[in-house]
Amino acid sequence: MNKKYEYSDTTQLSPHFNAKEFRCKCGKEHEFMISNELIEKLEKLYAALNCSKIIVTSGFRCTAHDKTVGGSGTGQHTLGNAADICCYGQDGQPISSKVVCCKAQDIGFRGIANITAAYQYTHVDVRPNGKWYGDEVHGNNTVTDDFYKYFGGEDMKGIDVSVHNGNIDWGKVKADGIDFAILRAGYGRLASQKDEKFEQNYAGAKAVGLPIGAYWYSYAMTPEEAELEADVFLSVIKGKQFEMPVYFDLEEKKQFDLGKEQVSAIMRAFLKKVENAGYFVGLYGSASSLTTHTADDIKSRYTIWLAHWVDQTNYSGAYGIWQHSENGKVAGINGNVDLDICYKDFPTVIKGKGLNGWGKTPTPVPNVPDTGVTVTVQIGKDSYKGTLKKV
Repeated sequence: MNKKYEYSDTTQLSPHFNAKEFRCKCGKEHEFMISNELIEKLEKLYAALNCSKIIVTSGFRCTAHDKTVGGSGTGQHTLGNAADICCYGQDGQPISSKVVCCKAQDIGFRGIANITAAYQYTHVDVRPNGKWYGDEVHGNNTVTDDFYKYFGGEDMKGIDVSVHNGNIDWGKVKADGIDFAILRAGYGRLASQKDEKFEQNYAGAKAVGLPIGAYWYSYAMTPEEAELEADVFLSVIKGKQFEMPVYFDLEEKKQFDLGKEQVSAIMRAFLKKVENAGYFVGLYGSASSLTTHTADDIKSRYTIWLAHWVDQTNYSGAYGIWQHSENGKVAGINGNVDLDICYKDFPTVIKGKGLNGWGKTPTPVPNVPDTGVTVTVQIGKDSYKGTLKKV
C-alpha cells in the first residue's frame, strides 16, 4: 500500500526513517507517496548490514523531476516504490553498493541497482511485477539474476601465520594469489612472548608488497591483565605500519568459563587501549564465541574477524574477514595454513584515517547527490571489497 503525504509531513515511519526524507527534490512543495513495503524492507536492510545510518538521497519524484535526473517520468520513484540510498557501517564509512545489492537481493527488493562508478549509492525498489537487477555504470538493463555471482571474485584472499608456520617464502605466497596476511605478534603479557617469527614475517611480507595486519593472542583473566597485554602488543608493533587491522584474539576455555560479562570486559579493556593508541583494532572470534560470549556493543564498534571453518558460514553478524579454513595449502609455506577472505577495503580506510602507523591524510567529504540514472560520483577507491558469500 502506498500512502500520500503532505510536503510538510514529518511522520516517523519506522525506527530509522521519517517521511520528510522521501520528499521530491524538485524544489516545489507538493505531496508525495511512500510504499509501506519499501519502508519495511529498508528497515530489514538496515539491520542486515548493521548500519549506523542510511541516507535517502532520492525518494519520491514527480514526473518532471524524474525526467530531469534521467528517468522516464513513469518509473518506480514516481509511484513511491523506490529509494536511492547510501548505507554507512558502524565505522562511519560508506558500505559498498556491491554489498548492499547482495543484501537487498536476500531481503527481497525486486528492483536493485548500483548507481555510481564509486559503488557508494544504490537504487532499491518494491515494484509490483518483475525484477530488475542492474548496474547503471554499464547502462540501464538487467545485468544479472544473482548479485553474488555478478560481483564475485573481487574479495581479497589472505592467510594468517605465526612461528608455527616456520620460514615462509613470501614471494611464492604472493605469486600463489594471496592478497594479504595477518601476523601473530605474540601472546600473553610479557615482552619475551613476542612471536619468534614476527619480525621476519613482517619484513618478508612488506618486501613483496602484501598488505598486513597483526594479532595478539590473549591469556588475560581480568581487564587489568588485558591492559597489560595491550601494552606489550603496542611495544611490539611500535614503529611499524599495518594496512590491515590489528586484532585481539581471545579463545581460551578458562576465559570463556568466566562468562559473557567478564569476557566482554576483558575484550573492551584491550580493544580500547589499542584503539586509543591510534590503531584500527578488531576482534578475532569463532562464530560460537561471538554469539555467546561477546557483548553487542563490542561487535557493533569493532571490526570482526570471524573464525568458522565451514564451506558456508551461517553466522548472521557483521564481519570484515572470514577465516574459513585451517587446512589451507599455499606455495611458500610448508604444511597447513589458515585461509581468510576479506570483504572490506581496509587499506584505503586505515590509510585515509592515518591509523596503524600511517600519517593522517585529509579526505574530502562529497556532497550527497539526488542520484538519477545518469549521475556519476567519483570518490576514490571503494571503502569495501564486498561481502559476497551468502550468510
